[in-house]
Amino acid sequence: MKLLHSTALALLLGAGAAFATTTDITVGMVLEPPNLDPTGGAAAAIDEVVYANVFEGLTRFASDGAVVPGLAESWDISEDGLTYTFHLREGVTFHDGSDFTAEDAVFSLDRARAEGSTNAQPALFAGIESVEAADDTTLVVTLSDPNGSFLFNMAWGDAVMVAPESADSLETNPIGTGPFAFSEWVQGDRVELTRYADYWGEAPALEAATFRFISDPNAAFAAMMAGDVDAFPNFPAPETLGQFEADPRFNVIVGSTEGETILSTNNQAEYLSDIRVRQAIAHAINRQDIIDGAMFGYGTPIGSHFAPHHPDYVDLTGNSPYDPDAARALLAEAGAEGITLRLMLPPPSYARQGGQIVAAQLRDVGLDIEITNLEWAQWLEQVFRGHDYDLTIVSHTEPMDIGIYAREDYYFQYDNPEFNALMDTLTLTTDPEERSALLQQAQEMIAADYVNGFLFQLAKIGVANADIEGLWENSPTQANDLTDVRWTD
Repeated sequence: MKLLHSTALALLLGAGAAFATTTDITVGMVLEPPNLDPTGGAAAAIDEVVYANVFEGLTRFASDGAVVPGLAESWDISEDGLTYTFHLREGVTFHDGSDFTAEDAVFSLDRARAEGSTNAQPALFAGIESVEAADDTTLVVTLSDPNGSFLFNMAWGDAVMVAPESADSLETNPIGTGPFAFSEWVQGDRVELTRYADYWGEAPALEAATFRFISDPNAAFAAMMAGDVDAFPNFPAPETLGQFEADPRFNVIVGSTEGETILSTNNQAEYLSDIRVRQAIAHAINRQDIIDGAMFGYGTPIGSHFAPHHPDYVDLTGNSPYDPDAARALLAEAGAEGITLRLMLPPPSYARQGGQIVAAQLRDVGLDIEITNLEWAQWLEQVFRGHDYDLTIVSHTEPMDIGIYAREDYYFQYDNPEFNALMDTLTLTTDPEERSALLQQAQEMIAADYVNGFLFQLAKIGVANADIEGLWENSPTQANDLTDVRWTD
C-alpha cells in the first residue's frame, strides 16, 4: 500500500507539472548587439534586447506606434510650446535598488546632449535649452524653439533614463527601471534577463527571457523546429515560412517595420557626387526582383526614405523606375561607364542576398561592382563612422527618421542646405497639416536628388510557438517588447 500511495502521489504531481504555465522564453535574434547601452550605440540589436524590457524613457512607443506615458505618467506643455513639465511616477527604482528621481532624468538628458556625447541620435536632444528638477517627481524641460516631435523623440531608445552611478558600465551591465533586469551575457551566444521583483508597474507574466543570437538562416530554421527557440520575431529565412504555416505548432506573424531598406550611397565619393551617376544607379535597380529574390516576396517598394504605412507617405517609385537603357545613357553622359564601385554588405540576409542581386543589376548596365562582406562591428567602423565605402545595403529601422538627411557628416555625406532648412522648419512646426506638407516635400526632395537607391520597406516576419501571445506584429521601433508576452498553455 505504501508503494501505491507513492505512485499515486507521483502521478498527481506529474499531472500538476503538465498543466503548469511556462514562465520563461527563448527569443531568437539574427545579430548580437555590440553592447547593451541604448544611449551609446547605433545598432538596432541593442534596443531589440533592452527597449521596454530593461530600460524605459519618459515616454515610450506602444505596439501600434502611438507615443504613450512611460516613466512620466503625464505632462503639461506651456502655451508657447517651449516648456514641458513632466510628472514622474512615484515608487520607481533602478535594478540596483536605488530610487529613480527627477535628478536622474536631468542627468540622463544632460548626458545625452553634452558635447562629446556618444549618443547615436544627438538630434533628438538638440533643441533642449535646459533641464531642471523642480522636485523628486517633477521634471521641467525648456526648449529653445517649439518642437512638434519632442514627445516622440523622448520615446526613442536613445532617450531612456539611466543613473549616474551606473552610466559608465551600461555597455556590459545595463541597469534600468524596466520589468526585466539584466542577468548574464554570454558573448557570441545569448543575453539572459530575469523579472524584476520591485518593478513599479504591472509585473510581466514571464519570469525569465533569453535572447539567443543565430545569424545563419538554416540554423535559425533548425532551432525553431527543434524547439530550442520559442520565438524569432525577425526571422531570417522567409523561404521556409510555408513549412511553419503548415505546422500547427507555430504561428507565422507578418507585419510592417520602420525599416527603409536602401542602397546607401556615399554622395561625396568619386563619381557618386555626380547626380547623373546616382540617377543611373536608381534606374538600374529592379526593386521587385530584389524583394522576390532576397525576401521571397515580403516587402513594399519605396521611392524615398519614408514608410508606406505612414499617412504622410508619397509614392515616389515612379521617380526612379527600372530602366536599364536610361541608366546606361546617364553613365555615358557622365563619363562613368565601366567604373568600379565598392559594395559593402553587413550580415543580414536582406543585405547579403539583396546585395548579390543589386550587384548583378548594376553590372548589367556597365558598372564594375566589388562586393565585400563585413561583420556588424566592421560595418559600423568602416562604413557608418569612417565613410570608407561607395555603396552599402542597410535597413534604417528608426521611426520617422527622414531627418538623418540633414545631419552634418552623416555617412551618406549628403549636403543640401535647402533640405536642412526644410527640416529646421519642420521641427518648429506643430500644426499637423503643415507638418504633413513639409514631410511630403522632404520625401520629394531627396528622391529628386537620388541621394540613395531606395529599395523596399522591410517586412516584419516572425515565427513563434503557437502557445505564445503578446508579441508585436509590427515594429514601430526596433524592439522585442516582452512586457505583455505570455504562454497560453
